[in-house]
Amino acid sequence: MSSRSTIPAPAPLPLHPATSKVLIIGAGTFGLSTAYHLQEEGFKDITVLDKAAELPALDAASTDINKVVRSTYADSFYTQLARDAIARWKDPMWEGCYHESGVLCIGSAYADKSYENDVAEGARVSLLPDAERIRSTFPASLRTSGHEHPPRSRLLGDFADYSGYINLDGGWAEATRSIKILLDIVIARGAKVESKEEVLTLLNSSADKSGYTCGAVCVDGSTYTADRVILATGSWTASSFPGLALDQRCLASGQSLASLKLTQEESERYREVPVVLDFRTGLYVLPPNRNNVIKTGLHAAGYTHMVAPSASEFSSAEATGVPRKISTPRTILSHPDGADGLRVPRSALRAIRDHLKVVYPDLAEKPWAGTRMCWYTDSPDGDWVIGHFPGDPGLFLATSGSGHAFKFLPNVGRVVVDILRGRADSPTKARFAVDRDISQALNAERVDKCPQELLPGELCGPEDMLPYVE
Repeated sequence: MSSRSTIPAPAPLPLHPATSKVLIIGAGTFGLSTAYHLQEEGFKDITVLDKAAELPALDAASTDINKVVRSTYADSFYTQLARDAIARWKDPMWEGCYHESGVLCIGSAYADKSYENDVAEGARVSLLPDAERIRSTFPASLRTSGHEHPPRSRLLGDFADYSGYINLDGGWAEATRSIKILLDIVIARGAKVESKEEVLTLLNSSADKSGYTCGAVCVDGSTYTADRVILATGSWTASSFPGLALDQRCLASGQSLASLKLTQEESERYREVPVVLDFRTGLYVLPPNRNNVIKTGLHAAGYTHMVAPSASEFSSAEATGVPRKISTPRTILSHPDGADGLRVPRSALRAIRDHLKVVYPDLAEKPWAGTRMCWYTDSPDGDWVIGHFPGDPGLFLATSGSGHAFKFLPNVGRVVVDILRGRADSPTKARFAVDRDISQALNAERVDKCPQELLPGELCGPEDMLPYVE
């Protein structure tokens, strides 16, 4: 990671709610939550830019049918913050987007440590030492033997050799609807939200670039000035601003999702099931939503899509050499033909089906209704990246959700604003610092550690949507 200059930059004016202009680039989880919490503190002049033609952006990670909401963390910091978020999700402002189905955690020592943290925070949890206890957390209609078709013995897995726990204080949230609600709120409160505004370059207070960031210039020539610029650009952070050299701290990783469309009758069988997190395989599966769709996926290292940005996107010094490649999201907007950008590797799709058999054997035999490559922004240690960019007091980062930020939509902006305004304690600032030491970093949540490169020839086709014959 580079810094702007070895010479300390002149400092911008201190932030003041009544007079300071704040420019937020990115209208996703971090950007909108930050705008909301700035407004909670009285900030009046807030502008949010996003390159998407319509908001919520179709290819944003937060634009999804649903997301898991859990306090299941081996790190007590996130357990505490998540429990605060869950309480906030129940506020009427979210219009019932949160569904408290409970969260079933099985399969690894990570779940054991998470259980200890949930117990310490007073969560409604029950230990499940064996398969029989795990099965007891599901509706009786899935567990009872009978002569129906399909046989109920095929509706629910046997969970052999598994243990875990269930936390009743958790569930899932309607993701796209939640983002739209918050977007409408920050606009109603006076924020200017501009779509179709792709940032070309950041403005500097000095002609020789030795100053601090004080705004942005967009592709269409529009210029926005500000006292602070906050990058909340998610998985596009490293590729959109290659001169900041954030490749390792803000790695775009594609995560494989698949969905099943159920009949109304099928959906009613699974309506009251908990969210299932299998930390042994990385599988997660949510209950059916109002449209009778079940979403499942893998929480893994995922895939990179390495692309060399154009020379104009690099600093003049870098542009003279061979530009490095940066992982860049490959989405329905960048690859729209035939929904190409939604396809996932066929090997990942097969793995999801295999792992789903452990939980719901009958559902694992159904054709997939759709797939999606969801692009995370991963830091090496799984902690977010929140703080001033080194050497540039005008530039602030709020990104690297690392696959677990959305559940904090109600309160992650508070964390951002506390650090931005200098109120956060030293451990919190150090945890999220842009320039923290990542040399020995390890993300304990992921079942594998090294992402693979995404190869177009390995992406799924129509034939891969059907169950395979072993």
